[in-house]
Amino acid sequence: MEIFKIALDLVNSLSLMFVITFLLSKTNSFKNLVLNKQNTFYNKIFLTIIFGLFGIFGTYYGFPIDGAIANSRAIGVVVAGLLGGPFVGIGSGLISGIHRWAIDIGGFTALACMLSTICEGIIGSIAYKYKNKVKRKWLLGFYITVLAEILQMIIVICVAKPYALAIKLVGKIIMPMTLVNSVGVALFIILLENIYKEQQREAAAQSELALKIADKTLPILRNGINRETALATCNIIHSIAKVDAVAITEGSEILAHVGIGSDHHLPGEMIKTSVTKTVLETEKSIIVDNHNKIGCQNKSCKLNSVIIVPLFKKDRVIGVLKIYKTKENGISDVDVQLAEGLAKLFSTQIELAEIDYNAQLLSKAELKALQAQINPHFLFNALNTIVSMCRINPEIARKLLINLGNFLRESFKENNDIVDINNEIKHVEAYLEIEQARFGDKLKVVYDINTDNFQIPHLILQPLVENAVKHGIYPKKEGGTIAIAIRDYGDCYNIKIEDNGVGFDQPFEKPTNHGIGINNIDKRLKSIYGSDYGLKIESKKSLGTKVLVNIPKRSA
Repeated sequence: MEIFKIALDLVNSLSLMFVITFLLSKTNSFKNLVLNKQNTFYNKIFLTIIFGLFGIFGTYYGFPIDGAIANSRAIGVVVAGLLGGPFVGIGSGLISGIHRWAIDIGGFTALACMLSTICEGIIGSIAYKYKNKVKRKWLLGFYITVLAEILQMIIVICVAKPYALAIKLVGKIIMPMTLVNSVGVALFIILLENIYKEQQREAAAQSELALKIADKTLPILRNGINRETALATCNIIHSIAKVDAVAITEGSEILAHVGIGSDHHLPGEMIKTSVTKTVLETEKSIIVDNHNKIGCQNKSCKLNSVIIVPLFKKDRVIGVLKIYKTKENGISDVDVQLAEGLAKLFSTQIELAEIDYNAQLLSKAELKALQAQINPHFLFNALNTIVSMCRINPEIARKLLINLGNFLRESFKENNDIVDINNEIKHVEAYLEIEQARFGDKLKVVYDINTDNFQIPHLILQPLVENAVKHGIYPKKEGGTIAIAIRDYGDCYNIKIEDNGVGFDQPFEKPTNHGIGINNIDKRLKSIYGSDYGLKIESKKSLGTKVLVNIPKRSA
């Protein structure tokens, strides 16, 4: 009967700890801890103190029995080590252990409890190495707490004096403390994991919304940003994301406002909120949590919180995307991620629209030249890859869209532009990142650049690299590596593009039309630098191909 009463009292003492845990689950340090994100040193200090306080609470909310204290101190210390690692586990063990000793110096079990608490932190820290190798962390927590409590009882028997009293005490508390504290640790871990699993589910659902919105807005914003396309885009966001209002501006003009507030936030009018002007000036996102801070002059406006994100064209802010809620403090972290993700995607789409528009203005001769530079199959495959990535990893998809935008922007420059080698390398990198997303481990890239910056004709390197991918690596079942090396060789800069692809036996005294624009590149180099500076190509079947380009320093 006494054992049952001890267990019941220990269970009652856990309630405050679980309330505090729920509140702490709202902090970034706790989120990083449970979601296995890298913790900074300051986060670890914070967690050490918090879990140390948990241990202290476990002491104070325990109850006296035979000159000792039946307590739940082990819960905070073991969880600290299991989830936070050695620094947090041992640190919190020291804090709560030394406290236990200090409040009862010379007490019957004071020293034994201090030593056992530190050992519990060490046991939790050892289990930290294995937490990602087991599916049920709560079960791991249960078993290691059983071990920690048994170790505590052994320490009490060995250290506490008199020995007979220590044996009697252990006989009373070993069962209830081991059971309750082990179950407490398991429930503690389950509580934390469930809180953040729900958050992850919400984030996943929001990501799915973003992808649906992106899929529907892509063909719209590819026509540029204007009142018509902005209205269609806002309607899509409003209907899919189910927010209270959505708006898009261009400069200081409202292009579209859909949802609550559309009776006074009218298309064609100047922006009505002071905070939007701030975003346009600072080029940074702003979250506003009440009506007064929004700065709308209409007193009957029901919009009380908003996330405002700038839209960019190249490096210039051209407008904003706004997502409103009627509830004060209604903008969640998920809303912020949605708004910022959509803004980046829309900015890329707007840039692509400008590229399309500029391309349409070119003469037929210029357009044919551009089409000769860009492989339409590459664009088709790149877009398919991005669409696939949108479902798997939206962050990579956004990065690939940006790379594609950068790739197209560089590709549409005039052929006879002379640019820095650094620009050409960035162009190559944008292309290869898209191809690596397609091919995965099948395509590896090695850069070995050891020169100062110099100038080179635009669109020399990327077509050569694309040729190596398409004709060298892609036909090879197991894939291969492309190596790009640039060296300073006295009177010239040497550029080498080498692959270990399928190769060929055909001798290359002169470059032919094999591949993407090889002949054109050879002619361009010779016309600019002289007949000695054409392409040099070496290849062996099944071994790969090497292309050499020399740029004389007198012209670089």
